[in-house]
Amino acid sequence: MREIIRITNLEKVYDTGSVQVKALKGINFLVNEGEYVAIMGQSGSGKSTLMNILGCLDRPTSGTYLLDGEDVSSYSDDKLSWLRNKKIGFVFQSFNLISRTSSIKNVELPMIYAKVPATQRRKKAQELLEKVGLSQRMDHMPNELSGGQRQRVAIARALANDPPLILADEPTGNLDTASSVEIMELFTKLNNEGATVIIVTHEDDIAQFTKRIIRFRDGEIISDSEVKKS
Repeated sequence: MREIIRITNLEKVYDTGSVQVKALKGINFLVNEGEYVAIMGQSGSGKSTLMNILGCLDRPTSGTYLLDGEDVSSYSDDKLSWLRNKKIGFVFQSFNLISRTSSIKNVELPMIYAKVPATQRRKKAQELLEKVGLSQRMDHMPNELSGGQRQRVAIARALANDPPLILADEPTGNLDTASSVEIMELFTKLNNEGATVIIVTHEDDIAQFTKRIIRFRDGEIISDSEVKKS
């Protein structure tokens, strides 16, 4: 099976001048194509630091990170920016939609950066919004949508360039219970269709939607196990 992520002896140290803080301490794990993984831990456990490194938003102090077979540890900022747009679909707790831009134009944005022709990207954006159940909301602005609908737009945007990896950082953190379940069911559907999905969460009930849970404490992995479905 194809590896999407290989993390080897990964460390992240923050040097504040007077003290060094080890946020990650020799982390090792693999994620294969088609996996559905939750990364869990309390505040300060290292899960957010790991998410930033997985998303190529930060660099490790030492160790290696292979993303889809490429060692990204020493990539330039420009190369990392290109990689993020092509290889990673991001979904954030706060949606990160452009407020004065319609749903369909928000979804088109990654394709603009990827220089996809206008007609092609409009067609793809329409298809993706239909996929997430928003075919009737394509021309709505974010402030005309519910929280759950905004997150659906964000998920459609994350899929725009067909990335091999979807990273979702507390994707249900700003949603009510019913909307949270709908969003997690959508991630489950995407995973069943072959998407590789990694979700950072501190909520056990959200993690239970996934197939594998990696738990962090004090910068270390304390467990890595499959989710037992009842």
